[in-house]
Amino acid sequence: MVRKNRLPRFPFDYINEKAEEYNNSKWMERNQKRATLLSIQYLFDENLNDIDTKVNKIGDPFLILDLGCGTGFSSEILIENNFRVIGIDKLPDMLLKAKEKKTRIFMKLPFFELILADINFLPIRVNSLDYIISVSVYNFITYGSQNYNEKLKVINDTARYLNRILKKNGRMVIEFYPKDEKELDIFNKSFIKNGFEGFMIKSNPNQKSGQTFLLLRNDK
Repeated sequence: MVRKNRLPRFPFDYINEKAEEYNNSKWMERNQKRATLLSIQYLFDENLNDIDTKVNKIGDPFLILDLGCGTGFSSEILIENNFRVIGIDKLPDMLLKAKEKKTRIFMKLPFFELILADINFLPIRVNSLDYIISVSVYNFITYGSQNYNEKLKVINDTARYLNRILKKNGRMVIEFYPKDEKELDIFNKSFIKNGFEGFMIKSNPNQKSGQTFLLLRNDK
């Protein structure tokens, strides 16, 4: 089981029987849902932009991308908070658990879509999303990169594309676990370089790594 005293190994801790173990972990469920609730709170942080409603101009709930939705813990919270949700994950074993929840609990909802896709190659139209959140997964986007330059390219390409699929003044919260200050700086700079503005919040202000939230708004 993935324990809180070590970072998970991607993808090994999320496939085969590990996916089942993850989905049945009460600690993991609490942790993921707590992080998602914080991410929603940060989406509407007044320091990003003033907004006083959770419906768009035509009266529908906002459309949000759950980036790396896993077994659906984060999507559950988003649905309960009146978002229209697109959940994306690249691991079939994890997404299967989310689809089981959709069938069992959320079948009658007007908009909850689950898609098997890589974060680096998202089947999402340009300028189509109000918001994006990513809970405990973004630091895995460089998995498989062979060297520093390749890693840097993946990070920048992903940030650039996330900007494109967000609507004007769209907002995004990335909750992740950079391994050190250097890695955090690389991720943070990728967003600033590719059209985002914002700031970060650490769960422990004195930490050099660990849980970090990036609160971002595109400025296109």
